[in-house]
Amino acid sequence: MPRMKTKKSATKRIKMSATGKVTRSQAGKSHLNGYKSRGRKRNLRGTTTADKTFQKTAARMLQGN
Repeated sequence: MPRMKTKKSATKRIKMSATGKVTRSQAGKSHLNGYKSRGRKRNLRGTTTADKTFQKTAARMLQGN
């Protein structure tokens, strides 16, 4: 049986935490930032956990690691 390969696009965007949750960076902060408030941009910093429905799909994409 061929080995499972990792989706390279997924490794650049999502990571698995030690407890098995999928973490991702927040969207909406790369451009058109002039009209967004300072607090809104501050809240988009850092990472957040991915949606519960995406957890299984993400684990399959990162399987080859």
